[in-house]
Amino acid sequence: MNELATKHAALASRFQALAEAVQDWDAPTPVAEWKARDIVGHLTTWLPEMAAGYGIDLPKVTGDDPVQVWREHSANVQALLEDDAVTNRVVQTSAGDQTIAQVLDNFYLADIFMHQWDLAKASGQSVGWNPEVATSIVEGMTPMRDMLAESGQFGTPVVLDESHSPEERLAALIGRDPAWTAG
Repeated sequence: MNELATKHAALASRFQALAEAVQDWDAPTPVAEWKARDIVGHLTTWLPEMAAGYGIDLPKVTGDDPVQVWREHSANVQALLEDDAVTNRVVQTSAGDQTIAQVLDNFYLADIFMHQWDLAKASGQSVGWNPEVATSIVEGMTPMRDMLAESGQFGTPVVLDESHSPEERLAALIGRDPAWTAG
């Protein structure tokens, strides 16, 4: 298994564990307009649409059970990531030529990582983010905070100093209130 497939397997497994512990799929989330189920819906719908734009057939999984939808979707993504002929293909992106592996790592795997926080908070769980990974993402994304705000993909980014935990800093940077609770 290649490095990206290994990374996805770990992220997907952690997200699945969080999903399996959700008691109320209609619970509010740190994203004001979303319920817990919408987090899974987001992660399982945009990637097949983007993949299709690159000529990749990634089935769009639908259903009423968010855990089952996640399982099927992540299995489909895993199979795609284990196919080196697909992941090594170069495509044109807004950032220039990139391999499918680079696109998926930069956008999709980062999205899974960040939305773990939303699902954990909505369901009263600990996110369990790796502090080194969170710190690395904060360091990489902080110079782009204006672009993040303009993209409409995030809430208003807030840069917190190092007196805050890596989890708090990353949550704030992606426009979440680090102190948000479902209650």
